[in-house]
Formats: sequence, C-alpha cells, structure tokens
Amino acid sequence: MDKIVVIVNAGAGLGYCGGWTAALEEKFRSQGIDPDITLAKSGDEMIARAERAVKEGAPVVVAGGGDGTINAVASVLAGTETRLGVLPLGTLNHFAKDLKIPLDLDAAVANVVHGQTGKVDVGEVNGRIFLNNSSLGIYPDIVRDREKQQKHLGRGKWPAFGRAMFAALRRFPFLNVRLKINGDEHLRRTPFVFIGNNEYLQGLTLGARERIDSGKLCLYVAQKPTRLGLLRYAAHALFGKLEAARDFDVLSASSLEIETRHHHLRVATDGEVTLMKPPLCYRSRAAALSVIVPAV
Repeated sequence: MDKIVVIVNAGAGLGYCGGWTAALEEKFRSQGIDPDITLAKSGDEMIARAERAVKEGAPVVVAGGGDGTINAVASVLAGTETRLGVLPLGTLNHFAKDLKIPLDLDAAVANVVHGQTGKVDVGEVNGRIFLNNSSLGIYPDIVRDREKQQKHLGRGKWPAFGRAMFAALRRFPFLNVRLKINGDEHLRRTPFVFIGNNEYLQGLTLGARERIDSGKLCLYVAQKPTRLGLLRYAAHALFGKLEAARDFDVLSASSLEIETRHHHLRVATDGEVTLMKPPLCYRSRAAALSVIVPAV
C-alpha cells in the first residue's frame, strides 16, 4: 500500500474522535491506501505537520476541514511538488466547490486516490496566501466580532455572525485607501475592499468562480455606498450585473498595492483575520499549487 499524510482539523464540523478516525482510515484502505492521519488542534499544528510531510518527501498531503484548514495546509505546499488532497469538512467549502471536488466524504476520499493533478493559482498579500479571497474594511471587523462572541459568550457561528453584521452596519465605518493597479492610482473612501483569487461573483452562482488558473486577482471596491447601497450591490452580484453597478469598481491584475494612513489594518484571508502593516502588496502566484481534482 502507498502511504499518504492526512491532516484533519479536529475542531471542524462537530469534532472528531477516535472512532471517526478509524472509520476514515478504513475508507482510505478500501481504496488501497494506508493513511497517516493527524487530528490537529490548531493551525500551527496543521502547518507543522504539513512542513514535516514535505520535508520527508510525501507526494500527497490531504487537508480535511473548512477553507481555513485547506488554506493552512496549502500555505506549506504552494511552490512545492507535493500535491494537495481535499476532504471538504467545513461549512461553506468554497475552494472544493469551485474545483468540483465532491462534498460527500466517501467520494472525496476516492477523488484523492483516483483524481488527476490540476495546477491552480494562489493569491498572496504581504507573504500570506489565500486560496479564495482577501478583504479589508467591514468584513474583517465582522469576523473579529463574531469570533469574540463565540469565544466569550458561547454563541453559535451563525447567530454571532448575524449580530456582528448588524453591529458593523450600524457603525458603518469607512476606509480611505489608495489603490495602485495596472499602472494607475485610485483614491477611494469605502467600507470594504474585496480581492478575489481569480474572478468572483458571476450570475446566480454568487461567491463561486469558473476558474482558478487565470493568473489574475480581481479587485472589487465600492465608492461611498449607503447601507441600502450595499444591499443593491448584493442584488447586482446575484444577477451577474456587478460590473454595471454605479460607483463600483471591478478591476483585474496580476498584482496590486493598497495604501492607507492606518499604521496597521485587519486583513481577512480565507476567513482568517490578521493584523498587517500597510502597504498591502498583493500578487497572484500563478499555478503555484498542485491539487488533486476529479478526472475529466
């Protein structure tokens, strides 16, 4: 039997115990694979295990969890020959959905074993990668508030998110930014900036991408919208008309820079919030990550 490394976020979904691990081992063995499974309790533990696997020459490292888990493992594998396998065990699983990776666990295990290798881009901001998107402004504030409610008040993820969003819309803070992209500069006063790894927000597949290998980042920024204006942008996005929305910029480039007068800025990358020092230097690392995807 071949041996592959499997790193599962022990906190993903409902959490996992020894019985679940044994069942996962059996799923891989039924496909002719002997898995080396680690139940990681933190992002640091995931990264350390992935680094050891790459150092030992593991041909495949499988990440089991949500988009944050996939990001943590991919941050180690990007730029190496080690292939990433994905077990979508999170709530939204955007990355897996965009690559048509099955959400059913048995089918996802079979894909890891029998799928083909695809090359995808990763985005990077100030040395930190993202597979899906990065944002600044209102969204990182919402995530930070949601996490504080979950940790200190014991609220569930979605109730905490709803309360955090309501609080953010009530405050409705604006951010002054200078965007440097495609040789031009744009001054904007906006509640949010969104940078997608490839193009987002198409038609009724809101939040999805048709491809992750164009070598481009896509920048979305609103100009002085009202609260009602934000809802209007959401409606435009839903029907694939975002580019036509008034006072809304949609630009693409392989790299861009964001400047602000703030000494530090909260930046979200695949839902994880980090404090960064501007300028924020974004770039697309084209075809940097090898991922096991369904065979055509």
